[in-house]
Amino acid sequence: MGKTNRLPKIQNTQVNFFADNEIRSSDILVSYERWQALLQCKQAFLQDESEDPRRHPYMNQEVAASWIRSRNLGVNPYAVVTSPHMKPDELSKLLDQHRQLIDITNSLAKSFQDLLFSCGYLLYLFDKTGVVLLNEGDWQKFPPLFADQSSRMGIVADEHTEGTTAHELCIRLKRPVQLLGPEHYCIAFQNSIASAAPIKDENGSVQAALVLLSQPLQNPPDEETLKNLSMHSFALTTSMAVAIETGIKLSKTADELCSANKQVAALDNHLRSTTDKLIVVHHTLNATMAFVEEGIVAIDRTGKIIFTNRDGMRILKLRHEDVGKRNICEFLNHDSPLLSLAEKGEIVRVEEHISVGNDRQLPFQIVIRPIINHETNELNVAVLKFISAEKAAAKASVKTNGMAVHTFADIITESPELKKTLALAKRFAASAENIMLTGESGTGKELFAQAIHNVHRPQGPFMAVNCAAMPRELIGSELFGYEGGSFTGAERSGKAGKIELAHGGTLFLDEIGDMPLELQAVLLRTLEDKQVMRVGGNRYKKVDFRIIVATNKDLYKMVKESQFREDLYFRLSVLTINIPPLRERSGDIELLVKHFIERYCERHNWKVPQISPAAQKKISEYPWPGNVRQLQNAIIHAVNTAQGDLIKPENLPNYILVDSCPVKPDELSDTSKKIGEILCLEKLEKAAIEAALLHANNCPRTAAEVLGISRSTLYRKLKDFKIDY
Repeated sequence: MGKTNRLPKIQNTQVNFFADNEIRSSDILVSYERWQALLQCKQAFLQDESEDPRRHPYMNQEVAASWIRSRNLGVNPYAVVTSPHMKPDELSKLLDQHRQLIDITNSLAKSFQDLLFSCGYLLYLFDKTGVVLLNEGDWQKFPPLFADQSSRMGIVADEHTEGTTAHELCIRLKRPVQLLGPEHYCIAFQNSIASAAPIKDENGSVQAALVLLSQPLQNPPDEETLKNLSMHSFALTTSMAVAIETGIKLSKTADELCSANKQVAALDNHLRSTTDKLIVVHHTLNATMAFVEEGIVAIDRTGKIIFTNRDGMRILKLRHEDVGKRNICEFLNHDSPLLSLAEKGEIVRVEEHISVGNDRQLPFQIVIRPIINHETNELNVAVLKFISAEKAAAKASVKTNGMAVHTFADIITESPELKKTLALAKRFAASAENIMLTGESGTGKELFAQAIHNVHRPQGPFMAVNCAAMPRELIGSELFGYEGGSFTGAERSGKAGKIELAHGGTLFLDEIGDMPLELQAVLLRTLEDKQVMRVGGNRYKKVDFRIIVATNKDLYKMVKESQFREDLYFRLSVLTINIPPLRERSGDIELLVKHFIERYCERHNWKVPQISPAAQKKISEYPWPGNVRQLQNAIIHAVNTAQGDLIKPENLPNYILVDSCPVKPDELSDTSKKIGEILCLEKLEKAAIEAALLHANNCPRTAAEVLGISRSTLYRKLKDFKIDY
């Protein structure tokens, strides 16, 4: 390997450019500074096999992983593929198979021919295996290596042959990808920008990739040219890919083909009359949003509606001329937090009631996706997706593992204790270390686990396993999977385990203290080697996942008692978060009671009842050993048993009333106490008066009737016993 010139050392700026785990174009991502930093990283990587590009602050993790795979595959970065891998008859058969795709792409390419070739672009169409189906452009502008080539059709350019490329990552990630020059593994392309967009079939599977490759830029590249070229080529590639997908769909039948020809002709005339590529993006967005079944509404920072698809117009009963004139706040309650949540810049889901005209309010779940200006850190646009309450409930009823739906925004608290825990969890979430969640049952450990996952690896799977909820003999096959025929009842084709399915995401092990000792050793080995072998298998498979465990037991005590492996304990508890019980969260009980009542009544379209002071007192004084989960169940019981618009103490579950009684049945059988202390007449009389007041909601007249005494007698005893009401 030849030596390369060392670039000047640049400042190592620790900026998280890839917080959303996407490869895309932006002003920051295509800066001259990043280009030079990537070039330095590339040179170090090629010269030193121990260099890990994933640690470089400017590197995208998917690109870095591809570099490593390319090197492990033995790809020569100084060579490119120039000869077809396929025989003529094989290539002819493949081209016939993709004829419709090639023809539509070729037709669209001719519409853009003047624009593409005047800018020096090369246009590629790859099938999903990396075979070049179509290429257009002037190879004379590229290095001498390509000067004598007129076509690369039939060449297989995948990660095994050319290493990291935009189309390879695009097909792998199923989304648009843009690579700056130094991000290419192949040195021949390290001065060019490549933009790739997937072309999907009607089932959403990637069948091809469209690529625009710029001519080599001057080295070093001009900052303004770099930014403009990356933005325009990325937008143009994405728009063309969407147009190709639309063309394929419209050509399925004769009627659709006729309609497609008219639309392509209309689009062709329109594209020829303008040089502004952003207009193309805008029209393509409109066409794409028409296929989305939910209502999509885009608003600016003031709430003004700047875009909506067809379903969004139907939900809000808008006309085309209303767009740009109406405000989303017109349809929301006056205290709606929607705009304030959007300004925070986090993707959240809220429940709102939409009011349109004189119609009754209709419940919707609204997913808020803010777009933040990277220079001002202020909200530019927020995209809202409206999901009807019925549809959301139907989706929720299908219990799907592999998806984390909760974020930190879903954790409701005013407690300083829990806020401190939340701050710690958010800080730990940004790390890649293992996390242990401790706390009593019902405190929300899985809620914390999902929230941490949605910060660290939101695009990956979230696989949850409750180690206490399944038979001991099944935990191994559930975690590690099994090969076909490994045991009686096993599926013939075998089954992947939760660890294997968590690749690229998070494995959540609840009740880790109940994991059998013999499996703890296997789990420890998997965590150390990042490899997993199925039950009955004979080969290891590499896995990349983050593990979060939860327990309500004292694991350290179990380690001392040889009930839990010490080495596994220290491996899992790198970062530990203790979630406080509900009784220690000052101020949260009343807040949660109000939230649970309103949420439950909204779901059933019931009038929201009030809670009496006496009932609230009982709830606040109860220790809640089952924590938030127990409180939610108690509120559901109270709402369903309440008569009228008021929840009274008698509407609470019996265990709360029994535990709050001054003289409990078990005290009567307690031989350690004197019967005189227990059955003290004064104590029992005071307890009876307090119980009657509680039943009567602090109304003395009703309480006197319940006790069978006069009101004057009751008032006297209230004074004697110093009872406030």
